[in-house]
Amino acid sequence: MKFNINSKTLEKLLARVLPAIPTRTPLPVIENFLFEIEEGKLVVTATDLEIALTSSLSIDADENLRIVIPARLFYDIVKSLGDTQIHFEVDHNSKMKLKTDKGEYFIGYSDASEYPVIPVVDKGKSIEINGKILKKAIDQTLFAVSKEAMRQAMLGLLFELTPEGIKFVATDGHRLVKYQNKTFPFATEDKYVIPERAVTVLSKLIPEGDVKIYLSSTNIVVDIDDLELNARLISEKYPDYNSVIPIENENTLKVNTGELRSAVRRMLLFSTSNYQQVKLAITADNVEVSAEDIDRGSSAKENVNCEYIGEPMDIGFNTGYLNDVLSHFEEDEIVFKLHSPIKACILEPREQKENEDLMMLLMPVRLNT
Repeated sequence: MKFNINSKTLEKLLARVLPAIPTRTPLPVIENFLFEIEEGKLVVTATDLEIALTSSLSIDADENLRIVIPARLFYDIVKSLGDTQIHFEVDHNSKMKLKTDKGEYFIGYSDASEYPVIPVVDKGKSIEINGKILKKAIDQTLFAVSKEAMRQAMLGLLFELTPEGIKFVATDGHRLVKYQNKTFPFATEDKYVIPERAVTVLSKLIPEGDVKIYLSSTNIVVDIDDLELNARLISEKYPDYNSVIPIENENTLKVNTGELRSAVRRMLLFSTSNYQQVKLAITADNVEVSAEDIDRGSSAKENVNCEYIGEPMDIGFNTGYLNDVLSHFEEDEIVFKLHSPIKACILEPREQKENEDLMMLLMPVRLNT
């Protein structure tokens, strides 16, 4: 069979699905694109068995086709051709010919019979959400997803539908983030745990316009223009995060986000891989931020203005964790809600944005004396 495609058009399509191709896998068939032509439409699929990306475009072809092609080789060839028309010829000797006005290129292909079946999701339950809102929710929470398999559910992002709106929650046991958008109330409550990899890939694909999300008990499908992301949900129940959020944090510290973040970032220079600790010595109008590198005998301290209501307190945090949390606040001022140097600390914007609710929780570390 024969058909023609502009190289830049095809390159754009392949680039969108390429992130689902695994770098290493014991299953060689998923190192390929699934290349399908049916009724004048080219559909290209890539999967690593956790996520699948599918995109399509219309072509002038009068035959159907279903083969697998080495993904990275095919993408690199198409990308290298510049802006030109590619004339495809597929014969029955497992060779695909790509012909341009300057050359001919042959790629071996295989039968698609062993390619994994991509789950079909019932699209009865759907949500339409603006891409900017979805992108912000992911950016605010994804950093706190656990990297260690203490609990399978913590390796994903909790997507929670409630009468109060959509909630996004992530925790690694040291820090917890909850972001809520109140403009999407739901009559019933449902919870879905989306794997980190799926969310990471999704965050790079989200457009500014609306995104359609379909949910089942096992999978999530996201439609983005002519691209579809299909991901398997984590089946394990997410931990009861509300049970770890303290309600007795009566001491409040108000501080400029940028000033404190800058001071903490400099304290990272006095941290080692084995010892990352920053101390906040809090009084009524001042926070002394300090760190010490015991191995190299170096130390630093800075003073940051604040408004504090409560008894003076010395509290320690992992420097990297505190820096991460502070880096994900967009607001000029934040509030620390504290109880004691050994109890979880809550961080919130001094003023929440309209229809939003952002809360971060950070566990302190015991200070060395």
